[in-house]
Amino acid sequence: MLTHTLDAVVQRLDNAARQAGRPRPRLLAVSKLQPAEAVAALAAAGQRAFGENYVQEAQAKQAALALDPRVAGIEWHLIGHLQSNKAALAASIFDWVQTVDRDKLVPLLAAARTGGPPLNVLVQVNIDDEASKHGCRPEEASRLADAIAAQPRLVMRGLMAIPAPLPDMARRRDAFRRMKTLFDVLATRHPSMDTLSMGMSEDFELAIAEGATLVRVGTALFGARSKLPK
Repeated sequence: MLTHTLDAVVQRLDNAARQAGRPRPRLLAVSKLQPAEAVAALAAAGQRAFGENYVQEAQAKQAALALDPRVAGIEWHLIGHLQSNKAALAASIFDWVQTVDRDKLVPLLAAARTGGPPLNVLVQVNIDDEASKHGCRPEEASRLADAIAAQPRLVMRGLMAIPAPLPDMARRRDAFRRMKTLFDVLATRHPSMDTLSMGMSEDFELAIAEGATLVRVGTALFGARSKLPK
């Protein structure tokens, strides 16, 4: 089943990119609250990048899959809010952290990234200024990007956003467009920036049209998630 849903999502990516005249973005499979076996099955079908919201859940999955050859070489991305007291663990188990939204996290991540390649980092931007959402204000992104780029153990790879889930798709498109404008401005100063992470299962075609280079898809791949156990 997962092979079929992966094929269907990839076809949607291809169609959206072709219609927009843009390169096909990378696909990040959002595997939060999914069992480790689902990650392994999707990896066996060819998916190579997975996004987790919770540091300890990701750690448990990695332990469960440590000897599974199907997941060899996959990328693990943190896409959930990062608490300061989890930064050291996140730096040691993830390949990417997409949710750096405040200055305090930068030295914590850099200090803990003691082995392997540098940690790939995205600045999370609260593009619609939602009180319920994490992310820095757009005008703060430049300072954060500079701080990340100054750390040898971190690589400033780009920006991430979760626009407000407005029913008016034209307003969502506007948020994606503003993110692309901000990305282009910052990329002139940071040549390592190559990733604009935006768009999810219900709106990634719009995000692709506005310049997303990575989309985060969960429901369209795995189906509806279970509720987080209490």
